[in-house]
Amino acid sequence: MPADQGPRRGWGARRTWIVLLLALACAAVLLIALPEDDREGGDACEARTVSSWAADDKVTGAFARYGDDTARADDWTGGDGTHSVRLPDGRLLWLFSDTFLGQVHAPPNPAGQPHTWRDATAPMVRNSAVVMSRSGTLQRTLPAPLFPDPAPQQWRWPVAAKVEPRSPGSSDKVVRVLLWTRATGTGPWIYGVPTATEVATLSLPDLRVEGIVKVSDQSAVPDPEKRVLYGTTTVDDGDWTYVFGGNDGKAVARPASHAYVARVPRGRLAEPGAWRYWDGKDWTESGKPRSVLGDGERKGVGSAFTVARVKGTYVLFTMAAGTEGLTDVTSYWACSPTGPWHGPAKGFAPPLPKDGSAEQDMAAYNPQAHPALSGNGRLLLSYDVNWLDAAPQSAQANVSRNVSLYRPRFVSLRLATAR
Repeated sequence: MPADQGPRRGWGARRTWIVLLLALACAAVLLIALPEDDREGGDACEARTVSSWAADDKVTGAFARYGDDTARADDWTGGDGTHSVRLPDGRLLWLFSDTFLGQVHAPPNPAGQPHTWRDATAPMVRNSAVVMSRSGTLQRTLPAPLFPDPAPQQWRWPVAAKVEPRSPGSSDKVVRVLLWTRATGTGPWIYGVPTATEVATLSLPDLRVEGIVKVSDQSAVPDPEKRVLYGTTTVDDGDWTYVFGGNDGKAVARPASHAYVARVPRGRLAEPGAWRYWDGKDWTESGKPRSVLGDGERKGVGSAFTVARVKGTYVLFTMAAGTEGLTDVTSYWACSPTGPWHGPAKGFAPPLPKDGSAEQDMAAYNPQAHPALSGNGRLLLSYDVNWLDAAPQSAQANVSRNVSLYRPRFVSLRLATAR
């Protein structure tokens, strides 16, 4: 053996240990830096996009049959703002914003068209709820409006809902429903000025409103465009429920609005003091929230959007910016609810009702995921349809001459890793 081989072996051993220690240090840094779902043992966060989609006639047909039943005199016949939540006994509760009640009539309509229709005296309420059986049959409409107006010239639109313990640790379950409070407006605010986010509590199993609490009052924000309403969608992750919201940008050419996010310890949605809002750096109880997605032009969200957690990835669905926002659904993805959000991906145009009129007279909006009806690698997404008309009375007349123009429709999506 050469005389210097021993010292060289000693240095080689030390170098091996140094390299190993450096590798372990780097691994520890990466473990701290990576989102929890990117760690070993969790689902990896990957870029995901829609690989295929198809119209879902089963759920769309369920609402068509229920709404077209001419024997019903005071039930749901059409609505928008479609959200759903699975109840502990297996039933599904569907929540809607502006809703037509009353009776529908068999075709032909007064114009001689082959459509089921409602007359001009049909009542319209600001919110409603419909109960679906475990087998998928729509059974009944709860007394409407389910959520009373908070004050004259104000109303409540229900958005996302969750089943939670009545109090932390309780075995008694209730339904929490997030509400958007809006007030009568003029000019660009023909659909109301945003004022507050509230949370209602419904008893189980009878679905009675027990109380409503305000969690975010926006009435003091001078510029209505900067008011943020939360609850368009929620996602559970670990110990937290993430609650997404947005503002109502009113500039021309249908630009994208901004998305925001808050978080609440799971089971505590009805506690205003438990809410924390993302300010760009941290979760704060008060202060100015900062958007997690949106440039005010071509990147961002519609006033209502949805987020689903697909394995380790958050996937957001919204109507596209610009004129495509009347027809096309697009998506973004992120590894964290605060982003960064990547996209928009290439969109798709779900089918609109057959009316015998030009399709540019109709608009699709408010895409919403329905996890309770998803599974086996597919995600069920609803979207609402309305008639485009600057005059509300004319729009209402058109959706009444053909009741299928103001009802939710559904598509089944399959997501794949983006290449």
